[in-house]
Amino acid sequence: MSISVRIPTILRPYTSGSSEVEADGDTLATVLDNLDANFPGIKARVLDDAGELRRFVNVYVGNEDVRFLDGLASPTPDGTQVSIIPAVAGG
Repeated sequence: MSISVRIPTILRPYTSGSSEVEADGDTLATVLDNLDANFPGIKARVLDDAGELRRFVNVYVGNEDVRFLDGLASPTPDGTQVSIIPAVAGG
């Protein structure tokens, strides 16, 4: 399954500057595994030491925040776009 993954600026050093890359997988977890196989180290920036999504990283499958879906088990149908978006704080 071909999934388009949008990469935020802060993670682009892992993708040689690419803002969008392709990955395979039928769930978000398998997409992240495939992404890390092709771009080593990127998954550690998205997941914490317990293997859960980091609090300051938002991940969307299509237009849906995976925290309101099935988290890492969220399905990623062929052709889906996954967006990794760092949280922004400020006042």
